[in-house]
Amino acid sequence: MNIIQFISRRYLFSKKHISLISVLTTISIIGITIGTALLIVILSVFNGFFEVIRGYLLSFDPDIRIELVDHPTMAFDDDVIRKVQDHPEVVTVSPYAEGKVMLAFQNGRNEVISVRGIDTATDALMEQMEHTVESGTLDLSVQNGRPGVIVSETLINRYRLDFGDEIAMLSPTGMRRALTQFSAPRVSRFDVRATYDLHQIVEGDVAYIDIAAAQRLFNMRNEITGFDIQLTDTDRAEAVKAELQELLGPEYLIQTWYDLQKPLYDIMYLEKWGSYFILMIIVLVAVLNIVGSLTMIVIQKKRDIGVLISMGMTPKKIKKIFQSQGIQIGLIGCGIGGFLGIALTLAQQEFSLVGLSASFIIDAYPVAIRFSDIAIILVGTMALCLLASWYPAVRASSIQPADAVRDE
Repeated sequence: MNIIQFISRRYLFSKKHISLISVLTTISIIGITIGTALLIVILSVFNGFFEVIRGYLLSFDPDIRIELVDHPTMAFDDDVIRKVQDHPEVVTVSPYAEGKVMLAFQNGRNEVISVRGIDTATDALMEQMEHTVESGTLDLSVQNGRPGVIVSETLINRYRLDFGDEIAMLSPTGMRRALTQFSAPRVSRFDVRATYDLHQIVEGDVAYIDIAAAQRLFNMRNEITGFDIQLTDTDRAEAVKAELQELLGPEYLIQTWYDLQKPLYDIMYLEKWGSYFILMIIVLVAVLNIVGSLTMIVIQKKRDIGVLISMGMTPKKIKKIFQSQGIQIGLIGCGIGGFLGIALTLAQQEFSLVGLSASFIIDAYPVAIRFSDIAIILVGTMALCLLASWYPAVRASSIQPADAVRDE
């Protein structure tokens, strides 16, 4: 039997009577339990929202995007595509052409939007569009002399457009030519083929057209804006980015899905860990009770401590007795709180106990348990408990046997 563990349990959980010490110990355990459970639930909710937002954004963002650092466009280079495709974790490489255009309507209303030309044969966006397109067809080919376009649902509602309606686009290149050559601006006309809805996750409207039509619209000829890459594992994007950067050289700007929406993802991480440190205050308040309860045990058991020291127990072992009490309180609180937190999270995941309003993009609070977060919570809580036991342990180890017996 471990004498240190035995004595620490007897001091901490005395069955003879209920005292102020046992009340403070119970309050400490309850506080740690509540704090641990809340931390697990709250961080799981933040993880859930992160996964939801990332899922919606990845419907339209690639795992990796490649562009030139110093130029808005690049030549369509088969060698670059071949190098990228040879990477074992790359699934598809799709070129795209992107730019701003002005929509011109017959009623005189104009609006500037982003237009993105995609390769319908290779772009993974087409597969994602099947799940996000509200209505219409995904055919962007030329029909009746006009190519197709997919626009946002908000744009359709704002201008009361319908499928098959014609919209006119004027690119900056066309406007510049009209001004410098004193000629009528070249207007490109498209048929509305389908609509999509992004649920207002990102701002602004983006229209999708075929890449050949985009090259004509922006006068790019054999140029493109960049390449979109889909990987076998999205979470490996950072590692693949480093490998591709070494392969292609510094003249290429390589961005992961995180880089493309970095301000949004950074804010979500900041909110998550800000909440963690704020909620740790609950645990800290509970931990302060440990200092009080263990200090009172030291005062109450001063004679016993003196006897133990006189019998040959070293101050180091005395210190371990009280540190062990702090660890035991932490283990009980973390164990119960961890169980409750995980149970509540799993119940929310399975049964959607707490719902959201009907106007939101999901029906209930999303949750996602990450064992790394649970480990950080438990390690942080146990560290506070161990720190709280330091002062009582040092005070107990400094007791002199003669003084303990004389004071008694």
